[in-house]
This record gives sequence, structure tokens and C-alpha cells, in this order.
Amino acid sequence: MKALLASCLLLASTSVPALAQKEIPKAEGHDQCPLGYVNTLGTTCVSPIYYEVAPTNGKACLSGWVNIGAGYCKKKKGPLGVL
Repeated sequence: MKALLASCLLLASTSVPALAQKEIPKAEGHDQCPLGYVNTLGTTCVSPIYYEVAPTNGKACLSGWVNIGAGYCKKKKGPLGVL
């Protein structure tokens, strides 16, 4: 049981994009939230819609992702590639 818990914590701490995030931490060096998220006036941002986001870590977004500001990229979806 301890090994399972440890592996879950390890996976949660990696910087790979997680699926469907309603609450995300503010990116390092950013005081604002990305597009589609609301500032909680703390260290997190929340959204009523589930988005698949990933931190940019100061680099350009990968192919198939769009920059939504404040240090994050969002996976493109839908026929227009935006929603």
C-alpha cells in the first residue's frame, strides 16, 4: 500500500500535462491566471470548464497546443482547433 501511495505521489509531482484540470497552480513568475481561469487571490487558478493544460516552462507550446498565457498551454480540440 505504501508503494502504491509513493508512486501516486511521484506521478502527481511530475511536470507532464494532466487531463481535465479545473484547478491549477499559478506558474512560477506569474501573478495572473491563464485564459479561461479565474484568480483565487492565492496561489491557484480555477475554471468551471475542464481544460487539458501544461506549463510552458519558458518554452514554446508543442504542436497541437495553444498558448493561453500566464505560463500555460492548452491542448487544441474541435474542428477549429480552439475549443
